[in-house]
Amino acid sequence: MSTDTRPAPARLSRAALPLLTAALRPAVDPAELRTRVVHFGLGAFHRAHQAVYTEHAAARSGEPWGITAVAPRSADTVRAMHDQDCLYSLTERRPDGPVPRVVGSVVGALAMRPDAEAVDALLADPEVTVVTLTVTEKGYHRSAATGGLDPTAAPVAADLAAPPGAPLTTVIGRLATGLAARMRTDAPPVTVVSCDNMADNGAALARVVRDFVRASAWPDREAVLERMASAVAFPATVVDRIVPATSEADRAPATVALGFHDALPVAAEPYRSWVLEDSFAAARPRWELDGALFVPDVAPYQLTKLRLLNGAHSALAHLGTVAGHTTIADALAADWGERLVRALCAEVAPTLPAGGPDPVAYADDLVVRFRNPAMRHLLHQIGSDSSLKITERWLPALRSLRAHGREAPVLELALAAWALSTRPGCDAFTDPAADELAACWRSDGHPAATVRALLRVVGADDLADDSALVTAVTARLPALRAGHVDI
Repeated sequence: MSTDTRPAPARLSRAALPLLTAALRPAVDPAELRTRVVHFGLGAFHRAHQAVYTEHAAARSGEPWGITAVAPRSADTVRAMHDQDCLYSLTERRPDGPVPRVVGSVVGALAMRPDAEAVDALLADPEVTVVTLTVTEKGYHRSAATGGLDPTAAPVAADLAAPPGAPLTTVIGRLATGLAARMRTDAPPVTVVSCDNMADNGAALARVVRDFVRASAWPDREAVLERMASAVAFPATVVDRIVPATSEADRAPATVALGFHDALPVAAEPYRSWVLEDSFAAARPRWELDGALFVPDVAPYQLTKLRLLNGAHSALAHLGTVAGHTTIADALAADWGERLVRALCAEVAPTLPAGGPDPVAYADDLVVRFRNPAMRHLLHQIGSDSSLKITERWLPALRSLRAHGREAPVLELALAAWALSTRPGCDAFTDPAADELAACWRSDGHPAATVRALLRVVGADDLADDSALVTAVTARLPALRAGHVDI
C-alpha cells in the first residue's frame, strides 16, 4: 500500500500558465484567441497536428485564430477539455529525450449530439471561415461501389429521417445541416478542409456532403446546393505526423514535466508536415508561417504519402503482428523490417505521379521515423479498420502495377497477412466489416476461394477475378501462418 501523502498536483488550466517556464507555455495566449475555426474530431492527431499549426500561425501573424473542437462521440473528452480550459500538453518523442509543452489554440470543446444547437450556430457564424475534419475514413460513410454517400448505412439513414432540430449521429449529417443553415442566411463563404488519410479527400468530402443535402427532404435543397457551389470550398490536403494513441504511461511524465495534472496529454514524433490545395474560399490561418505547403495540386504528395507511408504502416502492422511484434519500431527492428519498407516503396514508386517527393529519399525518411526508439506506435492501432484502409493504401497501386504487367510481391505478401488477420477468432485488430470478413473463411474450405471472397468484401471484384493474383496471395499463407516473413 502506498504511503505517499503528498497532495495531488493541481489541474492544468489558464491560471497555471504563468507558473510554467517559457519553454512549456503555449506559443500564443489563448485568452487572445476567438473561435474562427471549427474542427470535427477531438482526437490526438488533431491536437498534435492542425492545432499546432494553427497556434503557430496565430502567434506569428498576430491574428486571433482559435479552434472550437467538436467531439462526434466522446462527451468524456469534452468534459476533460473544459476542466482544463481546453489546454493540453504535447510531448515530442525525440530519440534524445522527450520535449513537452502546452498547446493553447483550442478555445472551445463541444459534444456533437448534446451541443448540436451550439455546433450549428458556429457553422453559421460569419466569423468562422474554416472547418476542418479528422474523423477517419469510416466517418464519411462512403459506398464502396460508388464512392459517394451510402444512404443505406444505418446511421446515415437515421440522420436523413430525423426531424428538423433533432440530434444527428454522423459528422456528415451534422456538417451538411450546419452548412445548409449557413447558406440560407447568406453568410460569407467558408472552406471545409478534410485532414483524413484518403485519396482526393477534399473531393470525397464534398461529394458525401452534397449527397446528404441531395438525399434530404429539405424543400430548398437545390437552392442550398447552388449556393454551396460558389460559397463552400473543399480543398484536398495531405497531413503527416505519427501520433500514437495516448496511454496511461504518457500521463505521469506529462504531469511531472508540467508540475500540473494533464488528463489529456498527447505524444507525437518530431516530424510533421501539411500540404494543402491552394483553393480556399475565405480567410484562413497563415499556416505557411509554420511550414505548411500550399500547392495547386496535392495529388503527387497525397499518393506518395498514402501509398508509401500509410501503405508501409499497414504492411508493417499486419506482417509485424504475424511475426509476434507489438509496435512499428519492433517490426522495423526485425531482420525483414527495413527491407520491407524499402522494397514496398520501390515496388509502388512507378505508380506515383511526377512532381512529388523522391521515393528513395522518402523511404530513407520513413526508416528513420519508424526506427525512433522513443515511439511506441501500436500495430493494433494501425491495423484496425483495414477493410477501409487497404482500399486506399494498397489496392489502387496494385491495380496499376497489374495493368502495366509489373510484379507486386510485397503487396501480395501484405495482402496475405491481412487475409490471415480476418480469420474467425483472430482479435489482433478491430474492423467494421469483421463479421463479413470472418464469414469468408467459413463458406469454403479452399484458401484461394477465401482470398477471393475477402477481396470481394472490400469492393475489389476485379482483383478477386485475377486468378494469378489470388494464387500468389494464397501461396504466401502457409509461411505467414508459421510466423515467417520472407521478403
